[in-house]
Amino acid sequence: MEASLHVCKATPADAGIICRIVERSIRVGCAIDHRNDPRTVATWTHSKTARHVMAWLTDPRLYLNIALLQDKPVGVAMAAISGKLAFCYVQPEWFRRGAGQALVKDLESWLIGHGLCHVRLNSTLTGEGFYRHLGYQPCAPTFKVAGLQAIPMHKGLSSPAIKADKGSTSSDAWSVSTAGKPF
Repeated sequence: MEASLHVCKATPADAGIICRIVERSIRVGCAIDHRNDPRTVATWTHSKTARHVMAWLTDPRLYLNIALLQDKPVGVAMAAISGKLAFCYVQPEWFRRGAGQALVKDLESWLIGHGLCHVRLNSTLTGEGFYRHLGYQPCAPTFKVAGLQAIPMHKGLSSPAIKADKGSTSSDAWSVSTAGKPF
């Protein structure tokens, strides 16, 4: 049976599940980065509480989205109107199934809709291959922040009209099939 993944704008009702997805993704999915050091994990997660998420959701300069698989939340991501992709977190059991890619594409569309032509981010070691796969390239020397290696990356964005001229298709809604995708 084919499962459908849908990405939409997060709402205040999603704040609790967003916190749980972020924390679990960091604790389990990013162990290579924090090496299970409790202080590094605590530093990384301390600013991702429900109070923080609610503030992000009400800030018009930010866009927070959520990926749903058959109405079950499996990932979240956030971008700022300044052109920064702040984060993309997916439940570890849903890694490499299209949720992260759909979340990032939705953020990129939001940024394009606000007139931006470039996006930047700081990747972890865990996320570097994922972002490279999506077309992001390192753009500055790596640095350490809160005990973590940060890899500055960037990507040029194309408007949907430009993509259509090149033969690509675009859509405002990001839905993908998860059938046949590996873990």
